[in-house]
Amino acid sequence: MEAIKSVESFNEIIASEQPVIIKFYADWCPDCKRMDMFIDGVIEEFNHYDWYEVNSDEVEGLAEKYEVMGIPSMLIFKNGEKIAHQHSAYTKSPESVSEFLHQQLD
Repeated sequence: MEAIKSVESFNEIIASEQPVIIKFYADWCPDCKRMDMFIDGVIEEFNHYDWYEVNSDEVEGLAEKYEVMGIPSMLIFKNGEKIAHQHSAYTKSPESVSEFLHQQLD
């Protein structure tokens, strides 16, 4: 998963005509660390999509702009628009993340 370090990079990435998956996280977040333990399997299942991550403490303004109220959150973007958002309460297991992605991308 590639890290996005600036708003400019973020805007370029989400402009893709193909859906891109972006995880919002923070270093201090225990649920984010838990997700890191299982996310590789989910990425493998959806490896035909590009995956990115944004540290919401390092790239300021994006979490607010895209209504990321809790972390980790999974967002899907296409053509510069947010097309799906899985809030933190629903990102606790690989099954819940995988199910979300299947619903939104299949």
